[in-house]
Amino acid sequence: MMMSPEQSPQHPSEPHGPFTADQHHQIQVRGARENNLRDVSLDIPKRRLTVFTGVSGSGKSSLVFGTIAADSQRLINETYTAFIQSFLPSQGRPDVDGLHNLSAAIVVDQERMGVNSRSTVGTVTDAYTMLRIIFSRLGTPHIGTSTRFSFNSAEGMCPECEGIGEVSRIDVDQLVDRELSMRDGAITVPGFEVDSWYWQVMAGSGLYDPDTPLKDFTETEWEDFLHKPTAKIKVGTSNITYEGLVTRVQRIYLSKDRESMRPGLRAFVDRAVVFAECPACGGSRLNEAALGCTIDGVNIARCSSMQINNLAEFVGGLRAPEVAPLLTSLRELLESLVEIGLGYLSLDRPSSTLSGGESQRVKMVRHLGSSLTDITYVFDEPTAGLHPHDIQRMNGLLLRLRDKGNTVLVVEHKPEVIAIADHVVDLGPGAGSDGGQICYEGPLDGLRTSGTLTGRHLEHQVGPKASVRTPTGRLPIAGAKLHNLQDVHVDIPTGVLTVVTGVAGSGKSSLIHGSLPGREGVVVADQTPIRGSRRSNPATYTGLLGPIRTAFAKANGVRPALFSANSAGACPNCNGLGLVYTDLAMMAGVASVCEECGGKRFTAEVLGYLLRGKSISDVLDMSIAEAHAFFPSGQAEVILARLNDVGLGYLRLGQPLTTLSGGERQRLKLAIHMAERAAIYVLDEPTTGLHLADVDQLLALLDRLVDAGNTVVVIEHHLAVMAHADWLIDLGPGGGYDGGRVIFTGTPAEMVAQGDTRTATHLRGYAQRG
Repeated sequence: MMMSPEQSPQHPSEPHGPFTADQHHQIQVRGARENNLRDVSLDIPKRRLTVFTGVSGSGKSSLVFGTIAADSQRLINETYTAFIQSFLPSQGRPDVDGLHNLSAAIVVDQERMGVNSRSTVGTVTDAYTMLRIIFSRLGTPHIGTSTRFSFNSAEGMCPECEGIGEVSRIDVDQLVDRELSMRDGAITVPGFEVDSWYWQVMAGSGLYDPDTPLKDFTETEWEDFLHKPTAKIKVGTSNITYEGLVTRVQRIYLSKDRESMRPGLRAFVDRAVVFAECPACGGSRLNEAALGCTIDGVNIARCSSMQINNLAEFVGGLRAPEVAPLLTSLRELLESLVEIGLGYLSLDRPSSTLSGGESQRVKMVRHLGSSLTDITYVFDEPTAGLHPHDIQRMNGLLLRLRDKGNTVLVVEHKPEVIAIADHVVDLGPGAGSDGGQICYEGPLDGLRTSGTLTGRHLEHQVGPKASVRTPTGRLPIAGAKLHNLQDVHVDIPTGVLTVVTGVAGSGKSSLIHGSLPGREGVVVADQTPIRGSRRSNPATYTGLLGPIRTAFAKANGVRPALFSANSAGACPNCNGLGLVYTDLAMMAGVASVCEECGGKRFTAEVLGYLLRGKSISDVLDMSIAEAHAFFPSGQAEVILARLNDVGLGYLRLGQPLTTLSGGERQRLKLAIHMAERAAIYVLDEPTTGLHLADVDQLLALLDRLVDAGNTVVVIEHHLAVMAHADWLIDLGPGGGYDGGRVIFTGTPAEMVAQGDTRTATHLRGYAQRG
């Protein structure tokens, strides 16, 4: 069935008609209105692979994740007792008239797997648990149960680093300038400026002279200045609490979560704290007993540090009837990780270092061997972070899940994944308030001829430039050895668009993020989460709320603070959140729209102040594109223009940052950095989450940055971005130990003509497609 963008959405009772037995084979959605969905109704075939397409913000996630998956998980949670439900996340009913024939849904998303330093690939996949049991049975000398091989238990962990594998120390020269006295500003730690409160405590302690340069302190004075434990000392007639500078810095700064710190303080901690491999365990995290137990001369730490493809071979060569089933399970798990394109990882790799795409593929492995069938699996761009070489393998895994009798729903932009769909649902025609409708549903061939934006761009191609820019200089990288990099020497040309390519795990991020950040003029915009509360939104994060508040205040002759939901103008009932959270003790908590302000977040008085007929709530509910038209000049226009330029015109000004995807977060950061006088922009897969039609807009933005005199370095797998580059740097040839080398540098035309790498093969095929 095809539908033009101008047509109304299908009515819940038409054209699907009355329910029949055949409809048990379809997930029926009737009247979905979650977020921007406009009364959407459709039937999705079960036990088939359905791909959902459309521009960013068209409603794909609202339909698949916010409606279908959310209600499936809500209904399952409601089968548990009230006591169990109190431990589960609260999930309200989606805004939909009806959902029928749902099966249990498993969401396999790109959320990072936490920042716990004790969590590794081995622990999150249970591979390390199996390995511990095998060593406890087969290892010699025998040292006891499997907990003796756990770095998270007192029995197995290294006593020096307590199972972390690293020890930290403070670089004193990042805290002080030894040439100066305290009174001259020797302490360079934020918050310890001359005449600050704790500076006065230290200067008045009598333990040393604040007018003496630090380099002239005696050994005792130096020790008291830096390391004296917390103690009461008498100063005049008062008793005060004193502690050395290092002691205090460790207590007030290093015990905090780094990500919760303000940027300036975080930068200080990054400079001042030096992490080094634990000298006692060599970074293995384990104690001597665990390290001394081996199988065929190999200990468990060596197994954990092997690439997974090599570990699979090692495990496959073990013969032990007493643990044969466990060996088989471990080998199959490891082989699944290899098959899914993660053979370059190791079990000791911290899970916090995995990219969003790697995290999703690790989660996927858990389900490949499952005996469950008739499950609905929901994927969010499963090819994110995958080189074209690996996408075919991912497609095979999606089809395997389908062929086991499951329903597979995939939100995806890549033509290679759309091509394997049994059924396609295209949403749009635009984003935000211009989206939320079904533009097409049916087989792939129909999408090609549908005339929709997605259909028109399926065969879209960006050819290599007729002429590339001439570099203005070079950024040398010499002797790069981070992670799997093999003493890499390469020059990055300045004044041009450089794209760094290579299969997953080839060393792209290690080369760029390990070498460029910290250099003068380098700005990094990546997909890491943006710290902030549920009050944070694009308006607050970009500083846009400031000029908006000023405009409202000036128009109404009142103070700007009234127009902040975090300040004087906030609704007193919900404290400016728009929602009231109710704790129901053992039942799951409920969030309901505030009855006082109707979810508008401000007092009635504030909502009565208008700017050109709009209240502050109306403005925060505008999309960025709508707001850009509403604020045609001034600082607000400048910020909104940048947000439009990076393809975020569909986001609402007041949309919580917690709802943004990784790609949206990166583009939001890029919009902010565009205000800085940067010379070198570093972007990491900026096409993540971008529709095929939006890639052209991104390329135009990158061109504008370069034409303005900047250098742009992009880590990217998208063939259109590679084809548009001035210069390519290709790493590989494989991932992990098989990568870490520069295997090609040159222009896209040179790669197409003479390259013999995996990237060259795919770029050549892309270029010849037209």
